Amino acid sequence: MKIFNTRLNTPDSKQQIQLAEHYQAAYYLLLDFDTRQHSRFRAITVSGESVGVDLPRTGTLKGNDVLINAAGELIQIIAKPQAVTKVTADDDFTLMKGAYHLGNRHVPLMFDYTDAGYALYFENDHVLAQMLERLGLQVEPASIPFEPETGAYQSGQSHSHSHNDSHNQVHSHSHSSSHSHSHSSSDNHNHQNNSHESVGQS
Repeated sequence: MKIFNTRLNTPDSKQQIQLAEHYQAAYYLLLDFDTRQHSRFRAITVSGESVGVDLPRTGTLKGNDVLINAAGELIQIIAKPQAVTKVTADDDFTLMKGAYHLGNRHVPLMFDYTDAGYALYFENDHVLAQMLERLGLQVEPASIPFEPETGAYQSGQSHSHSHNDSHNQVHSHSHSSSHSHSHSSSDNHNHQNNSHESVGQS
């Protein structure tokens, strides 16, 4: 099994051609947010090949990230669309209140802007959805690649963006897991973390 252990920051022209060929052959990883938070795991490419990822703890993998192994082989990460909750409001101030209450509970949030206005996205949680409705916000189910904002004090650049945008690296595509956490508040609840087969997952 091939093990990819290094992030490739900027593929050169030859590597971009290789990635484009891989994409045509469905040799890439389509991963949800949960999986992309881990530094060590096994995964199956879209074409059906088992590979391993064994990275230093360098933060969450993003859609369009490229990994390289000791033999110089490449594989690209694409964020998988997943079920999330979309939050909108009649005015920006109400939406800002919703973002405050979610952030106060350390909920990973993705921000989006389209012609219809601003929206927030978070991983499904009926307790949080009910709280937002009580605050006067609208919630609805959605399925998109989930790329939440990174913490302001984390290293690396935030990658959150509109899922309607086209992301051109080697090819154009849109790109997505949930992490385990619990909150102490008037809305006590637990989020379940999906299990992943791992290479000593961490």
